[in-house]
Amino acid sequence: MLETYKNLADIGKTIQHGKAFICTHIPCRHERSQIGERTSQHTQCVNAFTYNSDLQRNKRTHNREKPYECNQCGKAFSCHSLLQRHKRSHTGEKPYECTQCGKAFSRHSHLQSHKMTHTGEKPYECTQCGKAFAQHSHLQRHKMSHTGEKPYECNQCGKAFSQHSNLQIHKRTHTGEKPYGCNQCGKAFAHPRTLKIHKRTHTGEKPYECTQCSKAFSRHSHLQRHKTSHTGEKPYECTQCDKAFSHHSNLQIHKRTHTGEKPYECTQCGKAFPQHHTLQSHKRTHTGEKPYECSQCGKAFSQHILLQGHKRTHTGEKPYECNQCGKNFSGHSNLQVHKRTHTGMKPYECHQCGKAFSHHNTLQKHKRIHTGEKPYKCNQ
Repeated sequence: MLETYKNLADIGKTIQHGKAFICTHIPCRHERSQIGERTSQHTQCVNAFTYNSDLQRNKRTHNREKPYECNQCGKAFSCHSLLQRHKRSHTGEKPYECTQCGKAFSRHSHLQSHKMTHTGEKPYECTQCGKAFAQHSHLQRHKMSHTGEKPYECNQCGKAFSQHSNLQIHKRTHTGEKPYGCNQCGKAFAHPRTLKIHKRTHTGEKPYECTQCSKAFSRHSHLQRHKTSHTGEKPYECTQCDKAFSHHSNLQIHKRTHTGEKPYECTQCGKAFPQHHTLQSHKRTHTGEKPYECSQCGKAFSQHILLQGHKRTHTGEKPYECNQCGKNFSGHSNLQVHKRTHTGMKPYECHQCGKAFSHHNTLQKHKRIHTGEKPYKCNQ
């Protein structure tokens, strides 16, 4: 049986399980862990600690002391163990390896969380909706979806976030910092997850596979979007025109047709666009870049959708069918133009005489009547 702490202080040692433990003033860790007594009270808060070292660490959270500094980047920490863990971000060391799949991690806690992907275990359950999680931190994050709590606020623009990590990432939109660089092409990113996804453009890796048709994707979000093509589900509805979408992002883009918002602006000519990918395509009109090449004839295009349309000139495919007359077309835009022959719609109007046309290029030809332009000259 263990002696009391008073006796320990007097004699300076005690015998437990046949082993001697030397103590000076404070009972040694082994005895305290055996009897479960918590000592070392801290006057600034109600926390109590088994070990004096834990008390000292706790004190640093009150006085914000960070005596352990990284000699590579200067970042400081309140305890030595956190510094050691941080150093692995520089060395790339991952000492904790999964015995089932060989995947390695820089933190033991990350390995423990990963192991649950093999067991399927989700021990942390939300008391409000019953949803379960493999990690306690994920449960805490989820709970904020019920409360709407966003405790982390940007001191530059006031935008608030439910997670501290999201705030840190957001701050990079102000600083322009992109600390995560691709070692193959040099492209840099603000978030490590974005870099990881980008690397798949080099490796061709597509880890997310559809269980219904086996089509694979490089991003989980792309798989989720694809799944709706099987279900036909369109849960996101526009409150202004009742048009429905399978993805929230598509609804957000659609809303700009009502508001006229064009948040993506070209830095070279000032032209603005409602979608980021449209801006990227537009930029190629300045650079002349045509990254999409036909494998059959070598013709190159500035947009992937133009290449897809071109390929149909080789295959003869006409997947777009008119539901009124059954006529087929190789391009969706061609089908839309054709439909106007049934509806009589003429959306392109001359602002000089008011005459309207069903085709944009017909309007352009008509305008030459007013301008007197004659662009086609005989060279014979």
